[in-house]
Amino acid sequence: MVAAVPLGLAIGFSLGAVGGGGAVLAVPLLVYVLGEDVHTATTTSLAVVAAAALTAGAAQARRARVCWPQVALFAPAAVGGAVAGTFANKAVSGTAVLLAFVPVLLAAAAMMWRRAGESSEVAEGTCPALDARRTLAAGALIGALTGFFGVGGGFLVVPALALGMRFPLRRAIGTSLVIVALVSLAALAAHVWRSAELDTGVTLGMAGGCVVGAVIGTRLGERLPQATLAHAFALLVAVAGVYVLLAIVLAGGPPGT
Repeated sequence: MVAAVPLGLAIGFSLGAVGGGGAVLAVPLLVYVLGEDVHTATTTSLAVVAAAALTAGAAQARRARVCWPQVALFAPAAVGGAVAGTFANKAVSGTAVLLAFVPVLLAAAAMMWRRAGESSEVAEGTCPALDARRTLAAGALIGALTGFFGVGGGFLVVPALALGMRFPLRRAIGTSLVIVALVSLAALAAHVWRSAELDTGVTLGMAGGCVVGAVIGTRLGERLPQATLAHAFALLVAVAGVYVLLAIVLAGGPPGT
């Protein structure tokens, strides 16, 4: 539990500052640092990411950085897509899932790095007009990818909003946090309903660290330039992609295979 607190701080800081990347970090940390098995780590990750996303999302909502009409359509579609993605996940091997995960991570990182070059005027704009068809389609796709890869969707939601739907970056981050919180809570409920194992001590320690890290990350994110936030997000996701690739090459697949 004590060891989980600083790891939670790092995960929460990531979510608060750049709106995603928490579960991408959480699952490897839980498995390789704290020694949890993959299934327990996935459930723990959902709990701690939900706690951090709720904290940071509430802070963004108070700053009027959340585009609620898009959340109302995106989040339910993402939950439905996640269920479908979870079933698809069971049809392929763990190594195949990780191999497919790498190009998705690297593509998201490359797109966000390009986004960093946009002007601050675009980055600080208002919520875009609601495009119901595009929002539902994006939510279902992101949800399916989230369920298939078994991680939180913030690293996909932010690029989808900022690039595919032309959200200002700060609003993409705020809206992403609310979506991630809702989807993580729904997925956590499904795990608990299926009697998934949950390490209470690690979960409480990491969740507490996540909440504090999310508060710090949100405040720092307010002070950083848009380009710095986008570059930080891109680097975080790229490092995760390289890490997963090296884990496959050096370990021959995920733990337990």
